[in-house]
Amino acid sequence: MTIDWAHFTPWASLAGGLVLGLAAALFILLSGRVLGISGILAGLLPPRPGDRGWRVAFIAGLLAAPLVWSLFAQPVSPRIAAGPVVLVVAGLLVGWGTRHGSGCTSGHGVCGLARLSPRSLAATLAFMATGFATVFVVRHVIQ
Repeated sequence: MTIDWAHFTPWASLAGGLVLGLAAALFILLSGRVLGISGILAGLLPPRPGDRGWRVAFIAGLLAAPLVWSLFAQPVSPRIAAGPVVLVVAGLLVGWGTRHGSGCTSGHGVCGLARLSPRSLAATLAFMATGFATVFVVRHVIQ
């Protein structure tokens, strides 16, 4: 295994993790809710009275953040080594998994582990094991 030093960004990754952790902590302290993106999005369908505004604002903020970032820094071009069909199938599988796992990586991996939730520990271990196995199969078995 080698490290792609040209694209190795430990400081940006650390900063992103700190901002995400701070946002999750503030969200639970100020609203009493867990910062899980899939749960926030799922709560829009069907919308509950008085619960829609903050969810729409949150999703709008997620979509607007890259646009705001591009005002201050050079946009990053994503490097995706998969075709559109693979991306759609992967997105559907992730969506299916978040519904069956009662949450996503942000809800379980960031917030749930911070609350010492056994269910979130099991879910996060399952996410990670599946990811490791998928990378192994794609890189060493299929190719």
